[in-house]
Amino acid sequence: MESVIITGAPAIVLNPGDNVAVALRDLRAGDDVELVIGNSRIKVKLLNDIPFGHKFAIRNIHMCDYVIKYGHAIGRAKRDIKIGEHVHVHNVESLTAVHSVCRGGNP
Repeated sequence: MESVIITGAPAIVLNPGDNVAVALRDLRAGDDVELVIGNSRIKVKLLNDIPFGHKFAIRNIHMCDYVIKYGHAIGRAKRDIKIGEHVHVHNVESLTAVHSVCRGGNP
């Protein structure tokens, strides 16, 4: 399924299976962001400032669940991540992390 970009849209979901969206400009905590996912629209209230190009959760992501972008796993949640929360290195680990929280390693 194709991604749809609304002119002036604040963020985009790259694949309908993704659990994150990507900010197309700097976004502020408290903003309500409307997103198009396939033929649906959802609204997400941001919990943090989201810099341009960074990700935010569009679904709750539980600790050790995969972070999905482009329809593929790009990492694992180091802790629970709430809808609207910034998704970045502070709460995501690499799939090849040596000290994996999800495999019993040190955070």
